[in-house]
Amino acid sequence: MFTDTPIFSRLVAERGDVPAEVRGEADRIHRDLARVMPPGTGLTGAGQHAPGPMGPPPGR
Repeated sequence: MFTDTPIFSRLVAERGDVPAEVRGEADRIHRDLARVMPPGTGLTGAGQHAPGPMGPPPGR
């Protein structure tokens, strides 16, 4: 994506490859979650939707 741009190269040199570190952490978390919560298991039942971060929509 931006890996060939001078500004990206400079930022990587100064701060490290943050996008690669984030991808690695996300992959690790995904593997950990898959181990403790196999696909198909979830906290909500089939056809039900969990409320969003602000609670259920008005009128519910």
